[in-house]
Amino acid sequence: MTEATLPTQSDARAKRNVAVLVAAQAIMGAQMPMIFTIGGLAGQTLAANACWATLPISMIVLGSMLSATPLAAFMQRYGRRAGFILSCAGGTLGAAIGAMGLLQGSFPLFLLGSLLTGIYMSGQGFYRFAATDTASPEFRPKAISYVMAGGLLAAVLGPQLVKVTAESMVIPFLGTYLAVIALNVVGMAVFLALDIPKPPQPEEGAPLGRSRMELLRSPIIAVSVICATVSYALMNLVMTSSPLAVVGCGFSTADAANVVSAHVLAMYAPSFFTGHLIVRYGATRIVALGLIILAASGAVAMMGVELEHFFVAMILLGLGWNFGFIGATSMLAAHHSPEERGRVQGMNDLIVFGGVFLASLSSGGLMNCVGSDAQTGWQLVNLAMLPFLVLAGGALIWLAARPRTA
Repeated sequence: MTEATLPTQSDARAKRNVAVLVAAQAIMGAQMPMIFTIGGLAGQTLAANACWATLPISMIVLGSMLSATPLAAFMQRYGRRAGFILSCAGGTLGAAIGAMGLLQGSFPLFLLGSLLTGIYMSGQGFYRFAATDTASPEFRPKAISYVMAGGLLAAVLGPQLVKVTAESMVIPFLGTYLAVIALNVVGMAVFLALDIPKPPQPEEGAPLGRSRMELLRSPIIAVSVICATVSYALMNLVMTSSPLAVVGCGFSTADAANVVSAHVLAMYAPSFFTGHLIVRYGATRIVALGLIILAASGAVAMMGVELEHFFVAMILLGLGWNFGFIGATSMLAAHHSPEERGRVQGMNDLIVFGGVFLASLSSGGLMNCVGSDAQTGWQLVNLAMLPFLVLAGGALIWLAARPRTA
């Protein structure tokens, strides 16, 4: 029986795994909006130069980029459960070292903790792929979408935990990092319920699938990687600077947390129907819609720096990311064989988070160093989206213009 003819009842296991992954996305995923809300603000208090305020966030993304390929290989050999528990352990260690950095007022130690936190971020990036491992082709886009929807609770829980913990101790933000440790410990227990078989190890002489370069030469894989990278990198570019922009334009840390909360809600709330839209209209059209919405986000941000401008721009940013990133993930998941899974997924996330790292690194420089004030820096950050949106849009047009037989 081929994969395309799997009966509907085969999705019973997939639905159970999706439920576990939704819980993981909701509980452990809360640490990402927490850290992205306070990372730049904490960096601002520790760094000698304000230009490096967002470097802790960049280090998280760098850690995610560096661990993507080895973590994918680890899961290919030992299974998803072992890989996800390992990522939670990395998140625990990273948060503990970050807390120590805050205690000692050490920016280098804080950066080391941020780098190790990237191991968790990398693991979270594989939740969407894990959702497809036991799913039928028809259920895959919905499985990806449902797992991403788990971030909806994280979008509510994370910023609320920031409000409760950020000033709960004498040292600002220390309580937040202790809460992150607790979330990761809970996560290790959640993954014990995951039921995804370990990938079978290839026998000698068995086909190993395409190499990484062969995979990248596939037009649909190349375009899906480009669109996923642009969607995620631009979202991170703007989100990284948003708390600094909100506070820099005269609003409070609580306002910044509310803006991030609205943004993360917009990132994940559409996931309840994104999969259905992909099944009905096709992944490429949904990706194109996502890129258009990202452009609209930048346009709104350029119109002003009132609180409502921040809210609308960041909501559109989250919505555009959802359509662009989930659509690109669906394109990728449908065009590789099981033996290529670890190779293509690790390569994809290495490239994606490489782009995200460069975006987050650029964000702080544009915001605090190139711009003469918070308003100018915020406009430069949003203007920087334009060439990359043109790149991704051009790649989609090129793919659509190719003959179907190609």
